[in-house]
Amino acid sequence: MGSEAKEFDVVVWGASGFTGRLVAEYLYQRYGASSGELAWAMAGRNLAKLERVRSEIGADEVPIVIADSTQPETLEAMATRTRVVCSTVGPYAIYGSALVAACVAAGTHYCDLTGEVAWMRRMIDAHDEAARVSGARIVHSCGFDSVPSDMGVWLLQREMLARFGVPAVQVKYRMRRARGGFSGGTAASMLNMLEEAERTPELRELLANPYALDPAGARGGLDGMDSNVPHRDSDDGSWTAPFVMSMINTRVVRRSNALLFYRYGHDFRYEEAMAFAPGVVGCLTAVAVSIGSSLFNSVAQVAVLRDLLARLLPQPGEGPAAEMRESGFFEIEMLARHPEDRANNLRLVLRGDRDPGYGSTAKMLGESAVCLAKDPLRREGGVLTPAAAMGDHLLERLAANAGLSFELSVG
Repeated sequence: MGSEAKEFDVVVWGASGFTGRLVAEYLYQRYGASSGELAWAMAGRNLAKLERVRSEIGADEVPIVIADSTQPETLEAMATRTRVVCSTVGPYAIYGSALVAACVAAGTHYCDLTGEVAWMRRMIDAHDEAARVSGARIVHSCGFDSVPSDMGVWLLQREMLARFGVPAVQVKYRMRRARGGFSGGTAASMLNMLEEAERTPELRELLANPYALDPAGARGGLDGMDSNVPHRDSDDGSWTAPFVMSMINTRVVRRSNALLFYRYGHDFRYEEAMAFAPGVVGCLTAVAVSIGSSLFNSVAQVAVLRDLLARLLPQPGEGPAAEMRESGFFEIEMLARHPEDRANNLRLVLRGDRDPGYGSTAKMLGESAVCLAKDPLRREGGVLTPAAAMGDHLLERLAANAGLSFELSVG
């Protein structure tokens, strides 16, 4: 299934929303209208909003497709018209399930921005086998969570194997610097996930499992629960604090390893943290960040206080202004440990040229969609990860088009 000719290569669903608009704008600037290199369309449920956004980004010749998450037949019709559906409509646990089902049934590839671990687990359990049969590649977390993490580990392990013939036994991710804004869509997804966890004890257990996204029967390894306290890094003396995306990114990376037939090894370990300078100032900063993170998590787990947070945080459809997105950036350092010789450790500095959550995320998601539509991927269907589904093809697109740079060094 899914091999027949399609009207479009990519349909951006949710193109009238904040992030969807950024993805549509990126595709138009990079690939032009549908008569050019990429046949693509903007989709959503409100024609007037889509037409307004299309006009504002100067893409009047791009087709529009109407689809509504409350009307599964419209999602099914959309899925049959395109090779890839690129979804920006969250919270995905509320709006995403019917679309994934439609894509799986049609043999249509799919990518999104979700960081909702519990929902991803449900999609794996519900659709992985059927997607293998239909040929649909269902790829979650194609933005800042979790492309830098997943593709950074992919690159480091590829190079470790090529240079030294063995995989790295551990990769450590350190968020060094970043500047950007926070959006209402991200806030809504996060609060919805916490609300679900409050109602369902099994969900709380799942979220605490470091291998929550691994294939059934293969969940386990050397990694424990995510750290929520400051630490001093033994490699460079820097102080670390919990990184908010860690509980998503680490699960995605571990699933990649399992899907890649444990290319990174059965004993592979992976961790993420924010990094601050060595010394007293760095220590105090790490302590303050750790306390703030714990306090936020505690507040967000109380229903009344969570409702207050929902009113104080940006609302869905809101996000940082263009100036903040364009002046934003991020810098991540990753250390891959050689199993025997520290002199053969590999370091990767990964940089993005826009704010991580929106400017860079829009380009990462857009290139993921184009990669699924146009590149000769060898991976068959299933509920996959960016690295397992796209590997070097996506890595090349990120470096060529999406403003990401990858600087490798040894030792």
